[in-house]
Amino acid sequence: MKTWLKSLFAASALATAAFPAWAQMTATTASDITVRSGPGEEYPEVGVATRGSPAMLDGCMQGSSWCRIDVNGMRGWVFAEYLTIEHEGTPVLVEEYRAQHEVPVVTYETTSGVAPASPAPGDLLLGPVEEVEVIEPPETVITYIEQHPAEPIYVRNELAVGATIPPGVTIQEVPDYDYSYVVVNDRPVLIDPDTRRIVHIYD
Repeated sequence: MKTWLKSLFAASALATAAFPAWAQMTATTASDITVRSGPGEEYPEVGVATRGSPAMLDGCMQGSSWCRIDVNGMRGWVFAEYLTIEHEGTPVLVEEYRAQHEVPVVTYETTSGVAPASPAPGDLLLGPVEEVEVIEPPETVITYIEQHPAEPIYVRNELAVGATIPPGVTIQEVPDYDYSYVVVNDRPVLIDPDTRRIVHIYD
């Protein structure tokens, strides 16, 4: 039955080959993955995309497992085996289904220099929300933050406890305290420095 379905799907793909492939495809990270500035481990890291992050897939290199994506405000290169796309309502690995889904072919030469070392202002997105232990900080913490204001960052999505601060954003330490802080959309938030997840949002 599976062989018949695969044959049917392949025939359908051939029948629509005259139509152009999608310019971009929606994908999801299958695990925490390193995003690099080029298609190879020798290229510098742009940051880390956490598992379950939505991404826009530009395409993959011909004969290679490296693909170019936009994820969590970053643009860079990752392995195809760490990305999933939807196939008949089920997530499948890009590496295994790139032919069936006509994943576009991209080249590094035409995109070198595209991936910045850190996300550009206004392009940031908070990472996926996961359950965290919400904390109630003492008054001394907000007093310290007000006395030591940090440069704010601005993100396109809503603030939420449990969301991840993007890689490349500097988080500020609070002396003698377990949590750090960042000012996001002009609101101070407390961050677990180990996971970079928001644990408290000040009004």
